[in-house]
Amino acid sequence: MTAEGPRFGATPQNPDLLRWIGIQVVLLVLAWVIGMVVRRLLASRMTMSTASATLTGLGGLWGGLLVAGWIFASSDMWRPAMIGVAAAVALVVVVIVSLIVAYLHPRPGLEPIAEVATRGESDSLEFKSSARWNMRAGKRDDAMETVIAKTVAAFMNSGGGTLLIGVDDDGRLIGLGPDYATLKTPDADRFELWIRDLWGQRLGTNAAALPLLDFAEASDPQEGYERQEVCRVTIPPSTRPVYLKGPKGKGEAELWVRVGNSTRRLEVADAVQYVATRWPESVRVSPLTRIRLFLTMTRHRDTPTRLPRVVERVLTERAKHGGGSSEGE
Repeated sequence: MTAEGPRFGATPQNPDLLRWIGIQVVLLVLAWVIGMVVRRLLASRMTMSTASATLTGLGGLWGGLLVAGWIFASSDMWRPAMIGVAAAVALVVVVIVSLIVAYLHPRPGLEPIAEVATRGESDSLEFKSSARWNMRAGKRDDAMETVIAKTVAAFMNSGGGTLLIGVDDDGRLIGLGPDYATLKTPDADRFELWIRDLWGQRLGTNAAALPLLDFAEASDPQEGYERQEVCRVTIPPSTRPVYLKGPKGKGEAELWVRVGNSTRRLEVADAVQYVATRWPESVRVSPLTRIRLFLTMTRHRDTPTRLPRVVERVLTERAKHGGGSSEGE
C-alpha cells in the first residue's frame, strides 16, 4: 500500500478548506465595514482606532455565528440569513463596546474649531496651512511633514497644546484639500492613519498614540478640492522626553520645545538641563556616563549640533537599568 500524494487538478481536493478561508475574508471585510459605521455614528462621543473597531466587529461576528448556529439547522455559512444574524449581533457588540469605552474614557468637551482659530497663535496654539503640501511650491514637501512632527514633539515636551492643520496664519479655515489630494483615499480617516504613521516614525510609537484628532468643515475652502475639512490635534504634555528623529526614524535625535509662540530646538547643554529639570527621574546616570557627557559637551561647545547619541544614552540610562524608557530611543 502506498501513501497517496498531493494531486492537482481542475477542481480543488479540499473545497471545505477553501470555503472556510473565503468566509474568513468576508467576515474580516464585514467587520471593518461595521466598525467604520459605528465609528462614524459615535465619532462625537468617543475615539476608537480602525484596528480596534475592526477587531471588535470580528469578535462580534464570531459571536453572531454562534447565535445563528442555535437558530438555523443549516450548516451553510453562506446562507444570507446566517450572515445577517451574525452582522446584527456584531453591530450590537461594537456599539456596546464603543459606549463602554466612551463612558470609561469620556472625550473632553472641545470648543468648536472655528472659535479656537479666532484666538490667534500662542504658546499653546499653533496654525498650519497643511501637513505635507507646500502652498508656495505647489507640491508635496517632506519638510512640511517635519514641521508637523516637531511641532507636536515641542508641545509634548512643554505644557501641551493644540495644533490646527488646514488653518492659515490669519485664522481662516482653508481646509486640507491639497493634503487629502495626496492620499489614496481623500478623507479624514486616511489622513489620521497617515499622520499617526508619520508620528510613529519620527517620534516613536508611544508618542504617536497620545494626541487626539477631530475634524470640522472648512469655512473658507480652497477651490478645486472636494473634501474641505480642518484637523485639530489636541496634544497632552508627555511624562517623558519626546525626541524628533529624521525621516523614516533615522538620524540623530533632537529635542524640541515651545518658547512663546514658536518652536525651538535645544542644543546639547540646554537639552540636558531641560530634561533634568522637567523629568528628573530620567537622568540618574553613572559617573562614567557623566564623564562621556562632559567630553561630548566640551567638543561641541562652540559648534551647533544635533542632540548626540551620548546625550540620548545619558537621558535613557535609567531605562537600561529597568527604570523605563524615553520616547524616540
